[in-house]
Amino acid sequence: MRQVAGKRALITAAAAGIGRVVAETLLDEGAHVHVCDIDSDGLAAFAAARRGLGTTVADVSKEDDVDRLFDEAAAHLGGLDILINNAGIAGPAGPIEALDLEAWRLTLAVNLDGTFLCCRRAVPMLKEAGGGVIVNMSSTAGLFGYPRRSPYASAKWAIIGLTKTLAMELGPFGIRVNAICPGAVAGDRIERVIEAAAASRGVSLEVVRNSYLRQTSMRTFVDAEDVAATIVFLCSAAAARISGQALAVDGHTEGLGDD
Repeated sequence: MRQVAGKRALITAAAAGIGRVVAETLLDEGAHVHVCDIDSDGLAAFAAARRGLGTTVADVSKEDDVDRLFDEAAAHLGGLDILINNAGIAGPAGPIEALDLEAWRLTLAVNLDGTFLCCRRAVPMLKEAGGGVIVNMSSTAGLFGYPRRSPYASAKWAIIGLTKTLAMELGPFGIRVNAICPGAVAGDRIERVIEAAAASRGVSLEVVRNSYLRQTSMRTFVDAEDVAATIVFLCSAAAARISGQALAVDGHTEGLGDD
C-alpha cells in the first residue's frame, strides 16, 4: 500500500543524488512532487523523465529564490503537506586555522540558512493544510565532532537544534518535524569529499575511503535508497507520533575522525 499517495511534497536540491532518489520514491508512492535545484539542465532532464513533476531553478541560500520557489510550488501543487530540506554542500576541508571565512559562511548559508528560509515559507502552508511533515537533512556529522570539517559539522548540528525547536513550536498544529542523519552515502558526492580530505591530509584516496568504512559498525556506505525509504516512513501515517527526532541512517557510526 502506497504510504503517501496524494500528498503534496516539495524537495530541495533534487536534480540528482539523494534528493532525486527521494523525489522518485515519493512519485512512485503516489505523491505530487515539486523540486528545486541550482542545476537547470539536471532539472530539465528530471522533468522530461517524470511526467507531472514540477521544477524551479533556485538557490535556497537566497531569500528571493526561496520566495519564488514556494510561489511556483504552491501554483503547481495547490498547497503543501511535506517539505524535505535536502539542499546542502560539503564545505571546505582543513584545520580551522586554514579555513576561509567566506567558505565558512557559504557552508552555513546553504545548509542552515536554506533550511530556515524554506521552513519559514512552508509553515503557513502546512498550517493551512491542517498539518504536515518537515524532514530536515542533517548528518552523522550533526551527532559527532568532525575534525577538519568544522563548517559542515556546525551547520548539521544547528539543523538538529532547529528541528527539535520547530517540533516544539509546530506540534500543536499537527506538524511533525524530524531530521535525517545519513552516514557516508555512496555516490559522486562522497567521492568528492574523499578527494578533498585526501588532498587536505596528504594521503591517498584509499586511505580516506577505508577510514570512512571503518567508522561504521556495518563497514559499508549507505545507499540513497536507504535514506529515501526512511523519509517516506517519516512522511507516512506509520510515523504519526514521531517528531523532534534525529534519525541516523548510517550503519551505526562509531566515530568520525581522520583514522
